[in-house]
Amino acid sequence: MTVQPAVLEQHGQDESFHRGWPPQAVLFPESTEEVSRVVRAAAAAHTPIIPFGVGTSLEGHVAALRGGVCLDMSRMNRVLEVNADDMGCWVQAGVTRVQLNRHLHDTGLFFPVDPGADATLGGMAATRASGTNAVRYGTMRDNVRSLTVVLPNGSVTRTGRVVRKSSAGYDLTALFVGSEGTLGVITEVALRLHGQPEAAAAAVCAFADLKGAVETATLVMQSGIPVARIELLDELQIDAINRYSRTSLRVAPTLFFEFHGSAAAVKEAAEAAGALAAEFGGSGCSWAEQEEERRRLWAARHSAYYAAKALRPGCAGFLTDLCVPLSKLTETVLAAQALCRRHGLLAPLVGHVGDGNFHMLLIIDAGNAAEVAAAKRCVDEMVHLAQDVGGTCTGEHGIGFGKLGHLEREHGMPALLAMHAIRAALDPLNIMNPGKLGSQPADFAAAAHLDDPAAAA
Repeated sequence: MTVQPAVLEQHGQDESFHRGWPPQAVLFPESTEEVSRVVRAAAAAHTPIIPFGVGTSLEGHVAALRGGVCLDMSRMNRVLEVNADDMGCWVQAGVTRVQLNRHLHDTGLFFPVDPGADATLGGMAATRASGTNAVRYGTMRDNVRSLTVVLPNGSVTRTGRVVRKSSAGYDLTALFVGSEGTLGVITEVALRLHGQPEAAAAAVCAFADLKGAVETATLVMQSGIPVARIELLDELQIDAINRYSRTSLRVAPTLFFEFHGSAAAVKEAAEAAGALAAEFGGSGCSWAEQEEERRRLWAARHSAYYAAKALRPGCAGFLTDLCVPLSKLTETVLAAQALCRRHGLLAPLVGHVGDGNFHMLLIIDAGNAAEVAAAKRCVDEMVHLAQDVGGTCTGEHGIGFGKLGHLEREHGMPALLAMHAIRAALDPLNIMNPGKLGSQPADFAAAAHLDDPAAAA
């Protein structure tokens, strides 16, 4: 355990724009048993518990809004079991996705959920993470088979079984995946693994305008072309990546494709996608078939957030995370861009457009009150755009405290009351990451002001 101020500050802040709220102490457990003992002690003292992976969340998930103890899971980093025949594994919550895939290197298997950051698998389960591969392999919701969870009273439960399906009782695994540390502490995760594809190829295709790029992505999905990844970047984001990663991509709206399968299937899918792209103004497609080439390409794509921030050194990134039905993707993307221009904001765009998910990366001066206020208004308006066409305020980043204020408009008060009832049943003392999901509905409006400097007082 430590109470060093620098460590406390680090553990109260994630990668988001939102202000940090440090805990009062940080503990580093190494087993489920140690987590259980800590939670029992915290319950007896009515002390909040905030789980922490590596701090890559983007909505203030780890902020200790009411003080308490942070549980840093980084020392729980053992791969417990790999069962190649069943295509699954058990890992401790502090294992990262890159660490797991290195461990799996010689098995012919891999874990596909790739949010970009080298996040912990426990944190990815807690936030229901997604990423560039979700269009083919699904999100954490689709790839978590079972969990070991320490409940708010310190007792330990294992949810579900590692079989591919079960109808035995309530689906507690699904309840804890995406619960963001508000219902218990995830200490172990059983994951579904996938076979490494026989062949893979990636392509970069530039377009005359953003509309053509988005419509290509939509039609590729509607046509049933089997893509593993399909990512959209606007010209501003491409320029930022070129500067940051020293690439030489054409500065234009761009789609990144990747195809997995047999050599023949990859070739057929790539040709079909290329033909559709040409119909909508796509040109100059370049291909990368060697693994090293593909790694460089996707490393550049994953640098998008930091590349965008580098456009205005010293400024902060305020991210949106909208997800809409594919039929509404083009109009929503164009409307979101127009909103950012109207508010005078620098906002590169990236998106996992194969599943209707895109991000506007607002790069703002956090010390400029007028600019921050404009960004908040713009984000609220973009969320409303998505919700009004049947979409959601978050496709993969989760709620934290940053998006708490958008939940009533999206789900309605009866749903919020149901969430609160579930939380109150499991955590009657309200010690698990308080002030976040499952809070009293009265707390939702207050969340909008938690970034204000006066809130700290």
